[in-house]
Amino acid sequence: MNGIDDVARAARDASRELADLAPHARAGLLLAAAAALDESAGELVAIGERETGLDSARLRGELTRTSVQLRLFADTVVDGQFHDARIDEADGDFALGVRPDLRRALVPIGPVLNFAASNFPFAFSVAGGDTASALAAGCAVIVKAHPGHPELSRRTAEIVSRALADAGAPAGTFQLIEGQDEGVAMLKHPSVAAASFTGSLGAGRFLADVAASRPAPIPFYGELGSVNPVVVTPSALAERADAILAGFTASVTGSAGQLCTKPGFLFVPAGSDVGSRAGAIVGEIGEHRLLYPKIAHGYEARRAAVVSTPGAEVHAEGGVRFDHQGHGWALPTIVSVSLSTLVRERDRLLDESFGPLSIIVEYTEADDLAAAFTDLFEGSLTAGLHLGAGESSPWITALVEAMSQLAGRVLFDGWPTGVAVTPAQQHGGPWPATTASTSTSVGTAAIQRFLRPVAYQNAPAALLPPVLRDDNPWNVEQRRSPAGESRRWGEAAAAQM
Repeated sequence: MNGIDDVARAARDASRELADLAPHARAGLLLAAAAALDESAGELVAIGERETGLDSARLRGELTRTSVQLRLFADTVVDGQFHDARIDEADGDFALGVRPDLRRALVPIGPVLNFAASNFPFAFSVAGGDTASALAAGCAVIVKAHPGHPELSRRTAEIVSRALADAGAPAGTFQLIEGQDEGVAMLKHPSVAAASFTGSLGAGRFLADVAASRPAPIPFYGELGSVNPVVVTPSALAERADAILAGFTASVTGSAGQLCTKPGFLFVPAGSDVGSRAGAIVGEIGEHRLLYPKIAHGYEARRAAVVSTPGAEVHAEGGVRFDHQGHGWALPTIVSVSLSTLVRERDRLLDESFGPLSIIVEYTEADDLAAAFTDLFEGSLTAGLHLGAGESSPWITALVEAMSQLAGRVLFDGWPTGVAVTPAQQHGGPWPATTASTSTSVGTAAIQRFLRPVAYQNAPAALLPPVLRDDNPWNVEQRRSPAGESRRWGEAAAAQM
């Protein structure tokens, strides 16, 4: 595909120029893109409503999030801590012999291919977090548009491309491609150095395997699936049942349940009326159009499997109606099962239901929950726990430890939907939540995915990257190991003994 080759080579050439841009210039690109998106909000939201079925309030909020994270990464670029610059001075009296001058920093990895998501047409799509963090790292970006919102993808790309060009970005800094075959071909192109993806487990696993099987394998950061279990203790339920029910049903049905952080399982004490009350609440919620037909058909099949499971009690049957255009319109579904039924029917119940459906699990022995979590659940983006005031016990400590092993973010007395864009955020977890459990796709640490370490030994000052020079022209934090220090290694630790 000649077009694919041209795009990839343009991104390769642009990445070389971007890597050398001073922080204020690179930050200026991000700020220009953010301003352009804000100025075009009305037009973009109208397209998004038409293509995705999401309402204007949700889309406006998401577009604001998109511009905010671009601005956050502009500050991250100027701050410069992400370079992790380390300088070991030459040392003739080094404890292990003569030490050369060694300088190490993180540098841009090269062109990044971003597979856009369907459920966040702004924040995880063309100009979303993956694009923002890659540009901040100094990498050119190639976006593979999602077929669920092609018009919005093209218009967003036009706006961002123009803003970047006007701000002085090199040609090839930001490009859009469309089509499944084109995306796979680009993933295989030798000029592409890393890729990101948000989508289904099947598609993500396929693309991850493509990235790994290249002659020169590349990092692939995929967000693939998550069920986000939440536990409510008896004390918490006794204290604030109404608030817990309101938060749970809102989190399950918001955006028609098409959120990767939707609480798919809610564990409550056996004998409570949570199931029936939750069913009554969501029964008052009207139908909501799902993002596009493929998702609607997948959800319909998944929902049918859940509600027909032996031992499942249906509190809100819900369903999917298809219109003349093939779009699916969903009503929420709530079912409950005992913990023993979940264990017995795990092969049928544990998969993610991408839509407005959640399973309430009734437990009898709280002491069993930590072992159950470890046995039942694979990696998840989040896990949550609702506690009573001042509540603490050995089983809670064990459960939190089990949740910490399972998830990238552990929440207390809250709901996992509504991921804050902030420096300390972690949006990633063990497989199958993400393909790289040590990375995040939200928050400033997301920039680390698109950097790689390089050490320079005895390099002339003129040939060092700016972040490693003694005059430090970019004014970044540098961690120095002075000559003679090695003779005192261990003293600080010993002093704390």
